[in-house]
Amino acid sequence: MTILDRYIARQFALNFLILLAILCSFVVVVDATLNIGRFARAAESLVGEDASAIRRWLALPLVVIDLWWPRLLQLFNVMLGIVMVGAMGFTCAQMVRHRELVAILASGQSLVRVARPILVVAVLLGGLQIVNAEVLLPRFAPLLTRGYSDAGTRDLAVTSVMLVPDGSRRLIAAESFDAKAGTMRGVFIWERDASGLMTRRIEARSAVWEDGGWTLEDGVGIEPASADAAVAPTPRPVERIETDLDPTALTIAQHAEYMQSLSFGQVTEMMRIVRRTGDERSAGVRVDRLERIRWGRFAVLAANLLGLVIALPFFLTREPKNMAVQSLKAAPIALGVIMGGIIGSAAPVPGVPAAIGVFLPLLALVPMTFWAFASIKS
Repeated sequence: MTILDRYIARQFALNFLILLAILCSFVVVVDATLNIGRFARAAESLVGEDASAIRRWLALPLVVIDLWWPRLLQLFNVMLGIVMVGAMGFTCAQMVRHRELVAILASGQSLVRVARPILVVAVLLGGLQIVNAEVLLPRFAPLLTRGYSDAGTRDLAVTSVMLVPDGSRRLIAAESFDAKAGTMRGVFIWERDASGLMTRRIEARSAVWEDGGWTLEDGVGIEPASADAAVAPTPRPVERIETDLDPTALTIAQHAEYMQSLSFGQVTEMMRIVRRTGDERSAGVRVDRLERIRWGRFAVLAANLLGLVIALPFFLTREPKNMAVQSLKAAPIALGVIMGGIIGSAAPVPGVPAAIGVFLPLLALVPMTFWAFASIKS
């Protein structure tokens, strides 16, 4: 990259970081102000009721930071396109104010040349968005489900299991599940026939995953009594059940409440589980929704870049113009493109596969993008 490229890229990246920091700080401060009582109670439960007032007030900002830092990772992916367009506008406005665009044109350089480092940095930021979605967010996804009362907690490895189906149409529930140890406690298993009626209920004190199945401790199987039976069926001991619902699959199934934060591979695994069970209603999620989540992140990334390119001609002008007026012209178009990509990635298109439907809004924007880039007068 030449000196000019490095200068423009540095200005754009700096403006991006400043705008992102301002936006994140504003969101956190507003939320902390509106929910100061909840954060205060969380801080008090963390340090103890007998702690001094000074210690509780010192714990308060730590509780706010602890709750919000994983949410900021999620906010980064949502606001990336808007912040990039804003940073590009500020960068171009600074160059117009200092007559730098005039100097570039006087040196024989094209204004399209100015757009190149901005687009390069935007592509790198898009790659950072993918890394965030595929690596960071899945790792900290359980932290995103915490409420204000859970701020400061870290013991998230042990959770409950709520009626997760396996490939044999069983429904498995447990009072507690430790994914790392591969154990469950307070286990309840309902075996069902093809019509969904229960054929046997299994209860166990605990279960351990071993060699492709769950080994039960004090497992007992109870069959439902028939209408004409005079005596209830005798419970029979059950030592083990063979199932494809291993700790990994069970953990992914438990992630249905924060599917948007899962990686491409985890969403694919969830789709495999739902297809394997053949019962989308009991699984609590539809395959087409998972398909939109899986491919929608790439559609949103493309919409962010297209929105940036479409907004560029409003700021790269040969003659100095009022950048405030140009911003008012560019803002609704750029926001419409970005929001269209987000909505298009979430809304189903009847009769169109989800993997294709998420990209349909972008197909209408591609000609507009080429026209916008070609309209830069340099």
